[in-house]
Amino acid sequence: MSPREVFALKEQRVLRFDMAGQADLFAEDGVMEFPFAPAGTPRRLEGRAAIREVLGGAVERTRETGMRLLDHGQYTIHDTTDPEVIVVEFDAHGQAGPDGEIRTCPYIQVLRVRDGEIVLFRDYWSMETARPFWGLPTAEALSRAVTDA
Repeated sequence: MSPREVFALKEQRVLRFDMAGQADLFAEDGVMEFPFAPAGTPRRLEGRAAIREVLGGAVERTRETGMRLLDHGQYTIHDTTDPEVIVVEFDAHGQAGPDGEIRTCPYIQVLRVRDGEIVLFRDYWSMETARPFWGLPTAEALSRAVTDA
């Protein structure tokens, strides 16, 4: 499968909240990176098992926050000079928080696909935009948690 085909499968599984199915798209030694992740959260996951574990935790976090992913809107997919790599831009739309407000969080994702499996996935998103979207703690709360520890 091409990187575009693998991305399409990944998105189908994300929108169905099939996190185990999403993890299955990774190579056994695949890597998932979150370069802009806040302090105290993983920035790099190595191996399908670690990816599966963290993605499974995402299901629990959304239950706790009441966040509901609605869609990912329009995708812009950029092919690169490397046939294994694509860059994808999109906005996630979700209903979050006690007010049920519809919120948007922009994403840029970079996928490297080899032999039909994701070997590297980089997920770039703005922490400030993602906080209310995913119900994440504020920088002040994170700072207090680190100080209290």
